[in-house]
Amino acid sequence: MKFEPLTASIGAELINVNLGDASRDPALFAEIKALLLEYKVLFLRDQDITRAEHVAFAERFGKLEDHPVAGSHPEHPGLVQIYKSPDQPMDRYENAWHTDATWREAPPMGCVLRCVECPPVGGDTMWANMVLAYERLPEDIKAKIAHLRARHSIEASFGAAMPIEKRLALKAQYPDPEHPVVRLHPETGEKVLFVNAFTTHFTNFHTLANVRFGQDYAPGAAELMQYLIRQAFVPEYQVRWRWKPNSMAIWDNRSTQHYAVMDYAPCHRKMERAGIIGDKPYGLEGPGA
Repeated sequence: MKFEPLTASIGAELINVNLGDASRDPALFAEIKALLLEYKVLFLRDQDITRAEHVAFAERFGKLEDHPVAGSHPEHPGLVQIYKSPDQPMDRYENAWHTDATWREAPPMGCVLRCVECPPVGGDTMWANMVLAYERLPEDIKAKIAHLRARHSIEASFGAAMPIEKRLALKAQYPDPEHPVVRLHPETGEKVLFVNAFTTHFTNFHTLANVRFGQDYAPGAAELMQYLIRQAFVPEYQVRWRWKPNSMAIWDNRSTQHYAVMDYAPCHRKMERAGIIGDKPYGLEGPGA
C-alpha cells in the first residue's frame, strides 16, 4: 500500500489497496486506521467490492448505526443508500458544512462512503479539518469558547419540513443533545472545533462574563456561533474529491466536516454510506467531568 497526501491540510489517497482485503486483514486495517487518524479523510479509486465487504470493512472500526430518516439497505443493516435522481428533489442537508449526526448523544465515529453511480461531472464532496480550524482561531476566541456548550438538533434540520406531529415525534425520539464547542479527540487528544449546520445555540453563554445586559445575549451569541460555523468555509482547511464509480472515502467524523456539492442536476448520483457508532463527546475538562 502507498499513500499520497492531497493537500497540505487534510486528506490522502491510498494506492494499491483493496478494502475487501482490508476487511479480512487486521494488520492492513491497522495501517489504514493510523493513516486516517493522521490525515482525517482517506480516498481510494477502483474499489470493486461487494456491499458485504463494504460493511465488513466499516465494522472493523465498530458497530454500524442506522439512520432514522434515510434508513438502511434491507439486506445490509447500517448501509445507508443516498440516492439522488432527476425526479427526486434535492434535500438541504448534504450541501451544508456538517459533521454527521451530531444530533445524537453519541455522534458517529466515522463513515465509509462508496460511489455507485455519479454524474459525468459535478457532485464532488469536500471535507474540512476542524482541528486546524480550532488551532488557527485567535487566542481571545479560544479563551471565550473553551467551556461553552451548544445544542444540536435533528428537529431543526431533518424534521423542519415534516408535519408538526411527525417533527415532534422525531424530537421526542432524539432530544437535542448538548455537546462541547471544543471537543477533545478521544484517540489523538487533539482539540476540535465542534459546531456545524446541526448546531442551534449555546446553552451556557448567558453569564456575567459574556452578557452585560440581557439585550447583549441574542446578537452576541448568534454572531459568535456564526463566526465559528464559518470556519469550515476556509479553503485552506479543505480538500475536494471528484467521484468516479467505485471510488471511496473514509473519514473521521470527530475531527472533520464535509459538504456534498449539489451542482449536478438533473443527473443520478448514488452513494452508499456505512456510519460507525461513536462515543459521547467531551470537552477540554476531559472525560467524565
